[in-house]
Amino acid sequence: MNEQQAPQDGASLLRRGKKTRVLVIGPYLTDRAAPEASIRSREARLDEAVGLARAMDVEIVGQDIVSLTQIRPATYLGKGKVEELAKKIEDSEAELVAMDCALSPVQQRNLEKAFSAKVIDRTGLILEIFGERARTAEGALQVELAHLTYQKSRLVRSWTHLERQRGGFGFLGGPGETQIETDRRLIQERMNRIERDLETVKKTRGLHRKSRRDVPFPIVALVGYTNAGKSTLFNRLTKAEVFAEDLLFATLDPTLRGLKLPHGGRVILSDTVGFISDLPHMLVSAFRATLEEVREADIVLHVRDIAHGDSKAQSADVVKILAELDVDAHDHARLIEVWNKVDLAAPEDQVRLRGAASSRRPEIERPCVVSAVTGEGLDDLLAAIESRLARGRPVLSVALEAGDGEGQAWLYAHTEVMSRASDDSGRAFFEIRVAPEQRLRILRRFPGAVAAQRGAPVEWAEAPTGSG
Repeated sequence: MNEQQAPQDGASLLRRGKKTRVLVIGPYLTDRAAPEASIRSREARLDEAVGLARAMDVEIVGQDIVSLTQIRPATYLGKGKVEELAKKIEDSEAELVAMDCALSPVQQRNLEKAFSAKVIDRTGLILEIFGERARTAEGALQVELAHLTYQKSRLVRSWTHLERQRGGFGFLGGPGETQIETDRRLIQERMNRIERDLETVKKTRGLHRKSRRDVPFPIVALVGYTNAGKSTLFNRLTKAEVFAEDLLFATLDPTLRGLKLPHGGRVILSDTVGFISDLPHMLVSAFRATLEEVREADIVLHVRDIAHGDSKAQSADVVKILAELDVDAHDHARLIEVWNKVDLAAPEDQVRLRGAASSRRPEIERPCVVSAVTGEGLDDLLAAIESRLARGRPVLSVALEAGDGEGQAWLYAHTEVMSRASDDSGRAFFEIRVAPEQRLRILRRFPGAVAAQRGAPVEWAEAPTGSG
């Protein structure tokens, strides 16, 4: 590479085999310049940016907050600050500068020239992490689509050694322009193929959801800010072994497991990708097929790291992304707030949090205070899930003759069997819970089914012999 070429791109730096030396810069507008940004402290924002960089297994050589009164079109930062940072980068021998902001292609390229180092913005940083974390073919496709969308407008950086040339046989453009246009066309063709593949994935997921509705087990989806403890909670509830670590975006690919509720009902628990502030729109779009699981879920668990200093701000970011998915975070009949990591709070804060949760009115709006690590509060969480499901899912009682094995098998395959009993003659008495749209189907198949009265003696209705 000659002197006119741009520095190596971030991906190649990260794959060299040794840890890349990274300087993390937080260029934030002052409260006077951007009063709406005051919900989260600048120190907390920088800490999160450092956490993102550390998630790529790099060596952090420094971190710095830069106060801005305005954003410069050419370099984002002011001239004096660019020169000051260039000296710091030289002294620290940083190879990569992570900017916790969204840079335009021009700003990124100008900063790389000034710093003589690779520059990556917040979007590029998150994309790099997603690229490393994706494990399934679907996840890799989604990340690649987002990455190509991001890179498409930045192709000029990759071909700075093929400068535009004037003159010669009347052509205004030289080989550089031709190469860029060729590369852009190839990227668009690849994006089109990925979008077709993801459309197939979306249809497949739709079929899977339809088959689950026919079973039908309710879907409970975990959502929350990255590193809120969703995967740890998922593992604790389902006794699974999904990768969980104190790391931003530790898991990307959705995982589904069965979960038994206190009264015998079963649900499917779904763990999804974590959210983050300023999550690139291209990632929300690329992961829409995966996030459809959240939109279609019967119950949504919004997991919050209640011990984190910015828990409220993180919650606001999650609510904003849920709104993009047409999920109403204020629909408490469907969404349960889970205050996780209470064990990390100081003893006096634990008392305050439990008091705040228990005093919230009406009762349906009360969050569940839990610790996925110690298991505290999980029984209350399961009871809350069961209570929400009971609101929208009728419970029916069905009595079957002893020889109606086909009917019994059908109930287990297509309904949620809450309890089963039998009398001396061998007749089986079932209490089942069904989705509202399945109720008429059950009544047609078992005309003797009646609404169950939980906690009271049941007048069991007879189902005709051979109704299964």
